[in-house]
Amino acid sequence: MIAVLDFVSLLPSIDIDPARTLVVRHVPVEKSLKRVLPWLVVERPALWRAYQQIQWESLEKAMIRGRYVASFIGQEAGTATFAGLYEIGASTALDIAGYNDFLGNSELMALGMGGRAADAPDCLAFDLRPLPHFDDWVGRLSIQWPKPYQKWWRWGSSGRFPVLAIERESRFVRGMPGWQDIVLTQAEIRSLPAPWKAALSQWRGIYFVYDTGRRAGYVGSAYGAENILGRWQEYSRTGHAGNKGLKDSELGNLRFSILQRTSPDLVAEEVIALESSWKQRLHTREFGLNRN
Repeated sequence: MIAVLDFVSLLPSIDIDPARTLVVRHVPVEKSLKRVLPWLVVERPALWRAYQQIQWESLEKAMIRGRYVASFIGQEAGTATFAGLYEIGASTALDIAGYNDFLGNSELMALGMGGRAADAPDCLAFDLRPLPHFDDWVGRLSIQWPKPYQKWWRWGSSGRFPVLAIERESRFVRGMPGWQDIVLTQAEIRSLPAPWKAALSQWRGIYFVYDTGRRAGYVGSAYGAENILGRWQEYSRTGHAGNKGLKDSELGNLRFSILQRTSPDLVAEEVIALESSWKQRLHTREFGLNRN
């Protein structure tokens, strides 16, 4: 019989007591946040840590008694991918105003995280100090999560967590979809994985910005510095990038997609001609948000 390595059996080798370690499998119920959360581990570690600092009441009580958190993200049923090891520090009580003002929460809510009700009781925000142990395994080490899967956290000493694989590539940053399938929010653009940003910075062409609140769209073109990435990042900062038709749009309502990719060396005049053609075909001057 082949011996199966258990994740918690590794903890004593770095002087961490499994009995004082909380093993947590994060699986957001919000679809948009579920997609972005693995990106945050890699691209926005401070925001990923902020996501973990405030927890539901049951885990909050356990964190008061615990000393360490081994964080995982559930990407498929019954498995979990390692996302870091943390030491639990002091906690701070937050009322609803403090919760809303807590560093990172407004951006996390823009990414889809649910907020707290106005009459919710005070909660605790914990200091979490990242530990360097097993850093090379972040995004690569997967474990089997014990049943019932709905039980999303456990004490390290109260379960088995068999290691399923240590992969060559990170499971948190997979290859980006085809350009025809890309639909991003403003908040997602701020947290894109590096390979996605590299590709978008090479692509020029015609893009579409749809305002879900106003139910109208805007056609634009990208052919300058950093191409589509540069244009979309400008929208993510300002919401309108100087375009009059978008100045009344709310950032959170914008959705970004690509209508047509062009040759990377296509001259600006030809890209602009294509942009005008798309405006005409989609009627975004008459019924959308284009003003020229």
